[in-house]
Amino acid sequence: MFLFEFKRIMVVIIGSLLNAVALNLFLMEANVYASGFTGAAQLMSNVLRDFAGISISTGIIFFILNVPVIILGWYKVGKGFTIYSLISVVFTTMFLGIVPIMQVSPDILLNAVFGGVIAAVGVGMSLKLGASTGGMDIVAMVLSRIKDRPIGTYFFILNGTIITLAGLIYDWEKALYTIVTLYVSTRVIDAIHTRYEKVTAMIITTRAEELEQAIHSKMVRGITTVPARGAFTKEDKNMLIMVISRYELYDLERIIKEVDPNAFTNLVQTTGVFGLFRKDD
Repeated sequence: MFLFEFKRIMVVIIGSLLNAVALNLFLMEANVYASGFTGAAQLMSNVLRDFAGISISTGIIFFILNVPVIILGWYKVGKGFTIYSLISVVFTTMFLGIVPIMQVSPDILLNAVFGGVIAAVGVGMSLKLGASTGGMDIVAMVLSRIKDRPIGTYFFILNGTIITLAGLIYDWEKALYTIVTLYVSTRVIDAIHTRYEKVTAMIITTRAEELEQAIHSKMVRGITTVPARGAFTKEDKNMLIMVISRYELYDLERIIKEVDPNAFTNLVQTTGVFGLFRKDD
């Protein structure tokens, strides 16, 4: 368990470094904006510098924006999830101050693409191990639990606001290149982990009761269990069906491997959910 937690922390730190590299070496000098709180911090830093004569680094603003969000996450999302978010925010802020700000290429398209890819690799690695990069991840989770709307809606609203303000205040051409960065980031995260807000897990197992107890002890999700039978082995089994958010995918994988390593799990994209999705304690 210690080695696992150490591995997860190291992946979060590496993800923070990649995020800082993407910003300082590709996006900042090209005036292309990242997604979420990172892009918001970029825009606020530029506006304060150009219109108010106040020089505050993107890293500091990024940290300030995340403080109330991390407090909210601690009470509304979960302590473990929030701790990894805090680690990500702290190290991202630190690396943004260490990695030099320079222009690797004068081509704005190359900066938009490579900046999006590098940042997305860091985010995807963190999500794959059940961690978070903080910021909009926490806000979207809290809002989706209140109204049970797709998490992507809130990402779209924030990123759309960043693009619109950047275009109105600065240059529409460079603001539109931000869309390229967002698209590339989405595709890379989708390849590494999943960008779907919710997925349906269908678990075929011979240890259904133990697996149900293990899932309920870790996750606040309902499960539907139906009888199943192997067509080749003729063995009686059970199929557990449940809908989870993408942030819970890694925890579910760990539980299944611990309880029944021989279980067969099929994950499919869930485009919508009607009725009660989250059960409160």
